[in-house]
Amino acid sequence: MQRVYGAQNEMCLATHQLSKQLLAYEKQNFALGKGDEEVISTLHYFAKVVDELNVLHTELAKQLADTMILPIIQFREKDLTEVSTLKDLFGLASNEHDLSMAKYSRLPKKKENEKVKMDVVKEVAAARRKQHLSSLQYYCALNALQDRKRVAMMEPMIGFAHGQINFFKKGAEMFSQNMNSFLSSVADMVQSIQVELEAEAEKMRVSQQELLSVDESVYAPDFDVAAPQINRNLIQKAGYLNLRSKTGLVTTTWERLYFFTQGGNLMCQPRGAVAGGLIQDLDNCSVMAVDCEDRRYCFQITTPNGKSGIILQAESRKENEEWICAINNISRQIYLTDNPEAVAIKLNQTALQAVTPITSFGKKQESPCPSQHLRNVELENDKMVPTAAVPVPDADELIAPGTPIQFDIVLPASEFLDQNRGSRRINPFGETEDETFPEAEDSLLQQMFIVRFLGSMAVKTDNTTEVIYEAMRQVLAARAIHNIFRTTESHLMVTSQTLRLIDPQTQVTRANFELTSITQFAAHQENKRLVGFVVRTPESTGGEALSTYVFESNSEGEKICYAINLGKEIIEVQKDPEALAQLMLSVPLTNDGKYVLLNEQPDDGSPSENRGAESEA
Repeated sequence: MQRVYGAQNEMCLATHQLSKQLLAYEKQNFALGKGDEEVISTLHYFAKVVDELNVLHTELAKQLADTMILPIIQFREKDLTEVSTLKDLFGLASNEHDLSMAKYSRLPKKKENEKVKMDVVKEVAAARRKQHLSSLQYYCALNALQDRKRVAMMEPMIGFAHGQINFFKKGAEMFSQNMNSFLSSVADMVQSIQVELEAEAEKMRVSQQELLSVDESVYAPDFDVAAPQINRNLIQKAGYLNLRSKTGLVTTTWERLYFFTQGGNLMCQPRGAVAGGLIQDLDNCSVMAVDCEDRRYCFQITTPNGKSGIILQAESRKENEEWICAINNISRQIYLTDNPEAVAIKLNQTALQAVTPITSFGKKQESPCPSQHLRNVELENDKMVPTAAVPVPDADELIAPGTPIQFDIVLPASEFLDQNRGSRRINPFGETEDETFPEAEDSLLQQMFIVRFLGSMAVKTDNTTEVIYEAMRQVLAARAIHNIFRTTESHLMVTSQTLRLIDPQTQVTRANFELTSITQFAAHQENKRLVGFVVRTPESTGGEALSTYVFESNSEGEKICYAINLGKEIIEVQKDPEALAQLMLSVPLTNDGKYVLLNEQPDDGSPSENRGAESEA
């Protein structure tokens, strides 16, 4: 009965604590909180119900204490204690009787002392009377205990039963009317959640079966390297990348970390960390793919002031391209707009349309451009042969898919070799002073143009100018996609032997191309300031490599093409002095005795280098 009463007290405390916890549920922070609003309101109602139940449990505990625990305690502490006390008194009376009888038994039979005898007899009589009285009380208490124990067991159970009946009766009166509809609605809600759970579990089972049925090759890091499906409209990106860190002057380490974008910031979260930290502010930054040691799919983030930032490595070509596109979109602060995804799609489409107005640069006009009649000078022929109209080849036939694009002017080592210098030592960086080219002073042709280098890439053929148009399209598209807009002005010097790229500040020659190695050259058919040419260079393996260089000039590209064509004609006719004289007579003279290549008026405010192509003879 004590355990029942203790359990009831624990029930009162537990219901009180349960009500408080139900009210505190809404203050808990769960990572997944879908549909918690309805659950919170339901739990508030349940907390109210539990509070009312707590009142009933408290009343029941009090009733059990009065009607069940108190009677059994009284029986134990009153009746049983009384019998035990009477038993002890009876034992003491019996001991006194035994002592008095022992004295009486020792009285002498010869000499009797009447006084002593009378005292002993009185003592024995008093002891017997006391024993008899205590025994009667003890035996009466034992007889009464037989009935009291039956009553003592019945009264507590009667109190327990009445308490439980009153508890359930009050509970039924309190909840039978209001709880039925509420419990039915809660049951319906639980059933709907169960249905959703089963549907979601079925979807997950189907997804697992589909994943298990696919080929294991899809789990490879770069399984779609040939034709990856790249999303260029991302405004946020997350995933694992390798971060390069310097550990010494020449040693570096790579650490695989989890990166994600948050607004205009690139965040990094190490393994086991509870939150990410700022790595790089991406606003107005630039990003581009780089070659880094012996690792693939690397890209570098550059700060707005031009300082090199961090270098990261993706696990596949698709991830590499998507990270570059996402950082480009974020650097333009697209994420601050109302609909950043739509803005990203529009900007990327506009950038691609700006650099690819038609499918192929050569399909817009049916007839060949004027530049086609200015090139195709073969070393073995003495006269120019005009090119006949041929079908436009596919882009894959001109340039291999995935060919890297170089945005800085860096030439192969073989192009730094000057055959006319013998074994003279040269600058390994390809920079030579103008005095190392004495042939420029004696050249029949000297024409300077201001140009900006846009990019270069390897090509597969030099049989058609379409390869130049396709290279222009890919270079401009790559610059727009990778957010590369910075260019450096240089002076392009066209002579009768070479085509030189000179730094206007230091007058150092950055690149030198023999005219005989230039096999194709053309200007863009729509953007007249774009010009490109194909250079054929020998390789160490014995073969030849073809590269296309794309420039933007301050004047029309046709003038540069005309100058290059004239230089190649001079090379051809130098073998025949009469043909050379006839060629020079066809070029008009200015007042100061210089030959004008093109009848061009100087641009407004343009420097003297931008004026018409001129030559001295």
